[in-house]
Order: sequence, then structure tokens, then C-alpha cells
Amino acid sequence: VELHVHLDGAIKPETILYFAKKRGIALPADTVEGLLDVIGMDKPISLPAFLAKFDYYMPAIAGCREAIKRIAYEFVEMKAKEGVLYVEVRYSPHLLANSKVDPIPWNQTEGDLTPDEVVDLVNQGLQEGEKAFGVKARSILCCMRHQPKWSLEVLELCKKYHKNTVVAIDLAGDETIEGSSLFPGHVEAYEGAVKSGIHRTVHAGEVGSAEVVREAVDVLKTERVGHGYHTLEDEVLYHRLLQENMHFEVCPWSSYLTGAWDPKTEHAVVRFKNDKANYSLNTDDPLIFKSTLNTDYQMTKEKMEFTEEEFKRLNINAAKSSFLPEEEKEQLLNQLYAATTGMFLLGSGSHPTLFS
Repeated sequence: VELHVHLDGAIKPETILYFAKKRGIALPADTVEGLLDVIGMDKPISLPAFLAKFDYYMPAIAGCREAIKRIAYEFVEMKAKEGVLYVEVRYSPHLLANSKVDPIPWNQTEGDLTPDEVVDLVNQGLQEGEKAFGVKARSILCCMRHQPKWSLEVLELCKKYHKNTVVAIDLAGDETIEGSSLFPGHVEAYEGAVKSGIHRTVHAGEVGSAEVVREAVDVLKTERVGHGYHTLEDEVLYHRLLQENMHFEVCPWSSYLTGAWDPKTEHAVVRFKNDKANYSLNTDDPLIFKSTLNTDYQMTKEKMEFTEEEFKRLNINAAKSSFLPEEEKEQLLNQLYAATTGMFLLGSGSHPTLFS
């Protein structure tokens, strides 16, 4: 079960090259290897430097109906190959649009693709992917910290497409923007989400302080925390969230490459594991991190002594903390329980669909 992955950070390099060529958009390289050399990461850089990677390739995809539907479809295929049963993928509709969005992102010329139509296209791609590959896929729409004026529109799109793949609202972007959790546009959107029964998650405590996590929980009423590593700087807050069974969407390999975690210290996820906290393992932006879900599982297994038992526990918790309706959640949990029971019966140490 994967709960924290960005659609625009999970695109096949071949697809970027194809649409750049088709649309006459210049890229810094014209081969997969060359492109990955520029946009991929092997060693840590700052979060703002990481976010700048999107500038290279997003112009090839944004504003193109065919590209947007295709990246959603191919995303589900990618997750099927990784043995994922259920995924929630997130993105900003505004960052893929070129009409009815101010400012128009990625220096695009104004066109006629609105954020509303972007959501419809992604939904089509996800639904066709679900039929083709058997992975249940749902989506989360992102508000952007630096664009609070978009947030109420994001809420409206969540409400409009609530029964059509969209399961929640998120707040993403640069959390070091001072006071951004409290920008009126974001606060109003989250208040509206609470009133409308829209599920909520927030990027907080990745590189920001525990205070950003507190704001996400107390002001924005988030139900899950994206990353959340710096929650540990405030023991009182951390223990409160443990008691409340708050779910942390952990992205270990991402946290190493974005500098959110200092490898000279123990990773927050080790504390989460030891305290039997509620968390999941996720890829975040596998295109840029040159990773698959297996990267994160191997990292925690080899470097942090995670066991098969812990992988089972965290996947069950991820399913329980998913934003699926209760009936669908029960079905997902039954699939997971059946898979883990099968493991005991076989006496095997791993399971190809769950832990490959």
C-alpha cells in the first residue's frame, strides 16, 4: 500500500522525451540516460534545489491532454510492477494546466486546458490503468504553499470529483515559507474540507519544524502527516500524535536525498518502528530519486533492521489509514490479511506481491 507519491515526480523518462519531441519543447538531454543525469539525484541536495528539478521537464507534460492522461495510466502500470495493491497518488491540478490559472506555470503560453479538465484527464488515466493492471488507484489534489489563492479552487475540485478517484486534499510545496500553513486561502480550504467530509493530509515536518506539524494538526485538522520527521523535536507533540494514532507518510530514500534527514543521526522511522507508531513507506518522487518502492524497503531492511513482521504491520496500518470508504478499506485489508496468512502457511520469508 503506497500513500505518498507525486504524479509529476513519477513519470517515465521515455514519456517526457516523447512529448518534448512531439511538442517541440527543448529538454536538457535527448536520451533517457542523459535526462536522468540532469533531473535524477544520487546524493543529497537542499529541498529548494530538488524542487527546481521539475522546471526541466514539466513543460513537456503540462498543458497537453494526451500527456496528462498517459502519465496517469503509466503510473498505475508502474505500481503494478512494484507489487502495489492500492495507491493514492497526488498532484496539483493547477501545475498541469495552462488556462484559468494565474500565474500560468512553467512559462507556458496560455491555452485552453483548465485545472478542472486536468483532474478529469488524470481520473480517466487512473481508471483505465486500474482496469488494465488490477491496482486500485485513487488521487489526492494538492494545494501549493506558495499559491494560497488556488486553494479554494482545489477544494471545489475535491468536492466535484469526490466519487471519481479523488479521495483527499493535500498541502504541498516549500514548507520553509514562513507562516504558510496559516495563509488564509489554505486555512479556508481546509475548513471547507472538514465541513464537506473531504479527507486531509499535509506535508509537514519534512524540513520544517515540529511547529509546522502542530499547525497542520491543530489549524488545518489534518488526518495524516506527509513525512513528519521533525515531529520528534517536540516530545509532547509526538506523544500526543502517537496517542491519537496519527499516520506518518514516511519516504526514507527521499528524506536522504532532499537533506530532510541527516544520515549521521538515527532516522525518525526507526523511532516510529520502535514506538509501534502508525506509518507507511513511500517513494515520494521516484523519477527524480531514480527509485522504486523496493528502494525504500531495501533501505529500511538493510540499514535499519526492519523485519518482515514490521513490513506487514506497516502495510496493514497504511491500509487502515487510507482514504478509501470503509467498505473498500475492508476489502483491501482482507486482501492484505490473506496475503500475510499465506506467508505463514508457506513458511516463506517474503511474498512476491507485497514485499518484492
